[in-house]
Amino acid sequence: MSRIEDLHANDWALPEEVVRRLVSPALVVDLARARRNVATILSLVGGPERWRPHVKTTKSPLLWRELVSRGVRQFKCATAREARALCALLADGGGDVLLAHPAVGPTLTALGELAHEFPSVSVAVISEDPGHVAEVPAEVGVFLDLDPGDHRTGLDLARTDVALAIARAAGSRFRGVHYYEGRHHQPDLEERRAACFSGYDELLTVLAELRRAGVQIPELVTSGTPGFRAALAHPGLRELPGTLHRVSPGTVVLHDVRSAEQNPDLELEPAAVVFTRVVSRPTATRLTCDAGSKSIAAEAGDPCALVLGHPRLVAKTPSEEHLPLEAVSGEAPARGSSLLLVPRHVCPTVNLAEAALFLDGERVLGVHPIAARAHDVLLSGPKSQASDR
Repeated sequence: MSRIEDLHANDWALPEEVVRRLVSPALVVDLARARRNVATILSLVGGPERWRPHVKTTKSPLLWRELVSRGVRQFKCATAREARALCALLADGGGDVLLAHPAVGPTLTALGELAHEFPSVSVAVISEDPGHVAEVPAEVGVFLDLDPGDHRTGLDLARTDVALAIARAAGSRFRGVHYYEGRHHQPDLEERRAACFSGYDELLTVLAELRRAGVQIPELVTSGTPGFRAALAHPGLRELPGTLHRVSPGTVVLHDVRSAEQNPDLELEPAAVVFTRVVSRPTATRLTCDAGSKSIAAEAGDPCALVLGHPRLVAKTPSEEHLPLEAVSGEAPARGSSLLLVPRHVCPTVNLAEAALFLDGERVLGVHPIAARAHDVLLSGPKSQASDR
């Protein structure tokens, strides 16, 4: 955490002519910082083939190009809109997109359409039931989704009979196993590692059962930001016969306060901030800025952000358009002052923004859309007749 707290606001100094025109609140993304974070993760995982980054954080082809330029061409996503944007980006050189969400209904149809439209990109989905596999379009691959114990999605690890049935139902479309142990957020790193290792040991038992039954497991996908260091350190996951193990942290590209708390020894820097202005000074120690819960995510708890370069300003619970800040000591910024907020949880913060101001170090690249934010509403098809009646 001290790495974020020690940063100065002038490290993110924007040209005055840009600040004069920048409407607050605004998402600001620095590709240079993201690029350095990507280099750090690649050095930790051992190369681009070992990383399947989750793009639910970044949602922007400008950021994804930084990954592609370093050789990463396999990604994990959560929505059909993210999958489409990824397929379009990867179409020329080929790639691999896994929708790591138990898609049903029109979303499955959309994946089949993407696989048909972008034949150079391998498209896959996770599944926890043989009946679901039968619904997956023929062009779409299948990953067996295993439940690490949080009971959100996935098949119980003890149900190896169903796991085998899923693999057999998928046949040649069977791509591997997905296991996301994101529930392990223990503050003590050794305690978190021990909890992750216990789950990996159970996971390896399932993989061994599948192999004994003659199932080939081309890929194993584990681990978001909290657990990927433990997964890389587990001896059994380093020595999987015939299986490529990939980790899938995505928050690490932009980094945030929560990730800094969870991984204090990870040398990353925040690459996305929310630009805001002080709009009110209701008391001598209280000020309010214009970045409320509609511009900075608040679901991860208080404080929802740190104020860059102002460690004495503490963010209180936001309302929709207001974020109160308390000055615990020293002089508080005046009304009209601009501030930069490092989000506690950057993933939904990015999703709240329709567009962002992109920088590349000191160079201003301009405003670009967050192209893969939000969700589609209707599958492509005949346009309905709009009516205001």
